[in-house]
Order: sequence, then C-alpha cells, then structure tokens
Amino acid sequence: MFSSDQDDEDRGTAVETTEAAEFESDLTAEDWVAKRRAGELGSGPIFWAPIQVLSPTTTVGRGRTNLTLIRPTIVQTDTPEPFAGFDLRTTPNRNPAVSVHFNPGAYGATGLGTYVFTFAVDAPTRAAFTPSGFAGSGTVDAPGSIRFSGRRVITVVLRDVPPAQDTFAAIEQTSGETWSWFTTRISHPPLVFDPLPIG
Repeated sequence: MFSSDQDDEDRGTAVETTEAAEFESDLTAEDWVAKRRAGELGSGPIFWAPIQVLSPTTTVGRGRTNLTLIRPTIVQTDTPEPFAGFDLRTTPNRNPAVSVHFNPGAYGATGLGTYVFTFAVDAPTRAAFTPSGFAGSGTVDAPGSIRFSGRRVITVVLRDVPPAQDTFAAIEQTSGETWSWFTTRISHPPLVFDPLPIG
C-alpha cells in the first residue's frame, strides 16, 4: 500500500526533466503482458505518475533515495535538457555508471512492492551497459547486458521489495564511447490489460 499525499514537487516533476516518451523503450507492451501473466509484477497499487524522477537537477528524493554518478565527464544543468555525460575511454580504470538508491517506506509503502526503474540514455555511437540492482529479499529483473545506439531507456525491475528495504538499481557502461544520462524514473509497473475473448 502507498500513501498518495505526495505532490509533483516531491517526486521531481517531468516539466524540468527529459520526457521518457522521447526514448525508445527496451520492453515492449508484449513483454509487460508476459511479465504480468507470469505473475512477475505482483498486484501492487497502480499510479499514473512516477513515484520519483531523479535527474542532474533532482539528485535526492525522500528518505535515503538518492543518485550516484560514477565517473561523469560533465554534468550540465543549465540547459533545457540537463544531462550527465560519460566516456569509458577517459576512465579506463573504472567503468562509468549511474546508480539510484531507493527507500519505498519513505514514500509511504507499507507492504511488498514492485518497482520499475527506467534510465533515459543517449548513446550516439554503439555502447554496452550492464544493468543491475538489489531488492533485499525480493528479486531483480534486468538484462545481463544491453547494446544499442541512440536514445533509449534501460529498465530494471525490483520485485517483492519490503517497505523498509534500502534498494538500488544501476547501469554500468562496459564498452563503447560517449553517452549521456538524463533521468531515472521510479514507478510502479505499467497497467496491463488482457484482451477479452471474443465469442
């Protein structure tokens, strides 16, 4: 269960951040349907707005919710589309990464929950990333690695997370050149409808 008394300012508004719709999704509607049918998304509450959006201009949320940028080459906040830039070539001893720590209880969670973390990324040239996470006694659903070029989101799902559990989701660059990170949205799983049988 969640309290719904938070306002847009507490969550980090989408007005000051890059819109997730501008990025290609790594999970299709069919992928979400398959996850729902397999029972992987739980039966938690559905909210249309994200729980929290972290960005270069909103780096801290409620409780211990916060952002860690590892080896950025630039953090640009005075632009219409704030971003953190990374380049593996300039940091050969440590892979660049974006990590988001999240505490569900700080947002009113009182039971087990499933949380979706979407990292909005732009890789002008092909780059590879390893998504990861920690869900305490829950489970992490993330691809082992993902390679792409262009504007895209990388999704990490944390399932059955206890409300007091400090969790994290992260993406780490493992190959490629420059890339930019814009936002990470923390939300509940999307609403999935099964089609009604005809006849």
